[in-house]
Amino acid sequence: QVQLVESGGGLVQAGGSLRLSCAASGRTFNNSAMAWFRQAPGKEREFVAGISWSGGTRYYADSVKGRFTISRDNAKNTVFLQMNGLKPEDTAVYYCAAEQAWVGVSRSLSAYEYWGQGTQVTVSS
Repeated sequence: QVQLVESGGGLVQAGGSLRLSCAASGRTFNNSAMAWFRQAPGKEREFVAGISWSGGTRYYADSVKGRFTISRDNAKNTVFLQMNGLKPEDTAVYYCAAEQAWVGVSRSLSAYEYWGQGTQVTVSS
């Protein structure tokens, strides 16, 4: 059974940092692009950051560029999202997602085949 399990969410003050982790099991995702999306209350799920299977290509939403960093450890089948300089508008449920193998990293939600259950990030002002 394929699973993506996010962790590391929580409550933090504005300006603080969090590091999200997404551990994959059930199959290897070493040859799959992976991404983080987020969904705030009353809003659509949106792309945050994506990384190619090799880690050589990374994309970020304009709203997080320069503050968030996506990375991966293929030996551990894990992807990370380091979030610095957090703002109240970053408050959302953050989801990890993975594409099918050997597909280029995409910003589109529909490109992702596998999804985690999400982890809540709350930034207080």
